[in-house]
Amino acid sequence: MSGAAIYIYADDYTPPHFHVRGTHSNAQVRIDTLEVTAGTISRRDRSEAIAYATGNRDLLIEKWREFNERD
Repeated sequence: MSGAAIYIYADDYTPPHFHVRGTHSNAQVRIDTLEVTAGTISRRDRSEAIAYATGNRDLLIEKWREFNERD
């Protein structure tokens, strides 16, 4: 990505989502729909984040569960 990064935080709230943080972006994106649900994101960062998430959705869900679904 163009200087932006994707984060998944532990003990975060549902629905499962990831954060995109960069110089011109600070947004949350749902993993299931890839909808930007909060914040702002540059067009370039959004395009790159969605492309990454589309190809790595299973990994994102796996990490969300690892960090947020505890016994």
